[in-house]
Amino acid sequence: MKVSELIAELECYDGDAEVHMAYGAGDYWRTTLAPRVSRTFQGTVQKSEYHQTDRLYERDLDEPEDEEDEPVRRVVVIE
Repeated sequence: MKVSELIAELECYDGDAEVHMAYGAGDYWRTTLAPRVSRTFQGTVQKSEYHQTDRLYERDLDEPEDEEDEPVRRVVVIE
């Protein structure tokens, strides 16, 4: 989703409504958690082969870059 698409989606809601984000807890009961959004920020993500999805990317400056690493992308993160 692009920022412009998110803005368009949110325009139809009450401007005073709380915003929460939903995600699976990964527990036995398949609970869907929905914590309140606390902030947004611009971050960097990279695909995690282990998780098969994007993860926040924070490279240690002492760590050499590996040519086989997945490319990184600048994104807006909702936390």
